[in-house]
Amino acid sequence: MSNRTRRILTLVMALSAAATVLFGVRSYGSYLLLRSAYEAGRPQASSLRAWMTLDHVAATYRVPMDALTEKLGLPADSARDESLKTIADRRGVSRFEFVREVQRAIGVVPPTNDDSAAKSQDGFADQVLSAVLAYGYPALAATFLFGAMGLPLPTGIVAVLAGSLAALGHIQWAGAAAVTVLASLAGDAAAYLIGRAMSENFLNRHGHWIGYAGERRARVQALFARWGGVTVLFTRTLASHLSSFMSLLAGLSRYRLSAFLLYSAIGRLAWTAAYLGLGFTIGSNIEAASQFLANLSGLLVALAVLAASTAYRAGILGRA
Repeated sequence: MSNRTRRILTLVMALSAAATVLFGVRSYGSYLLLRSAYEAGRPQASSLRAWMTLDHVAATYRVPMDALTEKLGLPADSARDESLKTIADRRGVSRFEFVREVQRAIGVVPPTNDDSAAKSQDGFADQVLSAVLAYGYPALAATFLFGAMGLPLPTGIVAVLAGSLAALGHIQWAGAAAVTVLASLAGDAAAYLIGRAMSENFLNRHGHWIGYAGERRARVQALFARWGGVTVLFTRTLASHLSSFMSLLAGLSRYRLSAFLLYSAIGRLAWTAAYLGLGFTIGSNIEAASQFLANLSGLLVALAVLAASTAYRAGILGRA
């Protein structure tokens, strides 16, 4: 490994470590806001942030301005365009804690009859829920089958939706989990078999188009020979967005099918339990968890990059 490569990897490790810390803190913070919003009885308030103004809060969460200012102990003539962070700073309290105080205030103030804001917020979730409701298990199976094969489908959101539908009693949690895992495994196996079906002659002639030629090809084969199970498991959990490509490489490298399916099944079970469990917990309020899911996804990607760059830097992935 050249000195330049080592320096680049060191930089990638440093950046991914910083991103891991950043998204870790943000994930924890968004989780706390999600939990406190549920405790307040208004899950939608989990999207509340310190930059929002009083007027924005009142309009978005459908609470009368006078009732909101009263619950927060603010003067009746408070400026409507004043942000929550400004009020928190003036009071000398943590912005995060003040946001949670506003969540509690929203929870005890009866909403107005104008639900246009709520409809605009929940529209996307309603459309997706309706689509999944219309097709049920076949829609789940198709999504995870083709998603595992590499199509850019929102498998994470669909898994959360499936958990939400189970919480509402529209489908069975165990049935949704079984369909998700089996369809994902079928997609993994299909991608693996596609790679396995490619002949040596085809790889010699066209392998460079997919980055599987020369020294890199030897490294990938060495990777699966030594760390195949860990790699498969890793790309089904922390780096699930890489699963289809790694399935193809596993087939290309002639990695043992039984071992591939075993580790893939373990990873898919863990991933499915996490996402369906989250959906079951948040119920019908999909949008309420959007910020948490975004931060969690960023954390997982950062962890994946950090782990891969560290392993490569240590020479694990760089051995031919």
